[in-house]
Amino acid sequence: MKILLTGASGLLGSAFAQAAKRRKHEVVGLVGTYAEPVVGLGRQKSIDLNDLPELERFVLEQFPDAIVNCAAISIPGLCESNPESSERINVLVPEKLALLARHLFARYIHISTDQVFDGASAPYRIGDVPNPSSVYSTHKAQSEKRVLEMAAEFASIIRIPLLNGNSPRGNRSLHEHLFAAWSQGKKLDLFTDEYRQPCLADNLADAMVELCERNDLRGLLHWAGADSLSRFEIGKRILEHFGLPGKYITASTRGDHPAHAHRQENLSLDLQPLEGRLKTRPQSFTEQLESLIVPKPFRAWYHSI
Repeated sequence: MKILLTGASGLLGSAFAQAAKRRKHEVVGLVGTYAEPVVGLGRQKSIDLNDLPELERFVLEQFPDAIVNCAAISIPGLCESNPESSERINVLVPEKLALLARHLFARYIHISTDQVFDGASAPYRIGDVPNPSSVYSTHKAQSEKRVLEMAAEFASIIRIPLLNGNSPRGNRSLHEHLFAAWSQGKKLDLFTDEYRQPCLADNLADAMVELCERNDLRGLLHWAGADSLSRFEIGKRILEHFGLPGKYITASTRGDHPAHAHRQENLSLDLQPLEGRLKTRPQSFTEQLESLIVPKPFRAWYHSI
């Protein structure tokens, strides 16, 4: 199978490229301005996704059997400060790729987020009505609707949680963000009343490859890890895994910080119908930790303490 992959240099995109290569698929990856070779790609192309005509020309030239969209502006603050850019990448690009998938009769995998929900009534099922609370989550919810309007018969939309993993640059995943703060001497307030269901990017990538190979699991879907944990528990267990002292985090609540009081309380996901219908299974947080390494940019700091 020939797969066209957007966001190929990111945490999830790079994990998908390697997972697809293990399954003997050919992956053509779009990487933006990233210059280093991405492991797993058969071909790597730099394209500005804001240029939709150029994106369309390249996709039609490649004529893929499947399109996998991992590209996104996923930092909420960047979406708030530049909503026009967020809309282009998070809404218009997925819509264009869905249209192209329909034209090519190609399988289409689009990545959405658990943040389309408000956090008030977890665990969330695929049929629950989204209630986004930010520019980022609003645009992701819009992308879901547009993808289904354009290519419902070809598309699987996967809502995903916080991602663990080892990104190519060591600066994209959950534990890498924590290392970045700790290496700068920051002590982090992590909330005991904010629950998430983290997932290893490699595990999600394996599930996505399976979905590319199947036509019977379409529409809205959920994938995450097996455990729902508070932000504080997540940070504590990452510290323990790397043998770091507990002084780097402090237990707090959202109410202690008025600026963060709006954050969703619980974004846990019900994983039906995917759980049990894929060979890939959700991983416990313990299993995820076993795969994590010290991020390359922070190794000198780590070995100096």
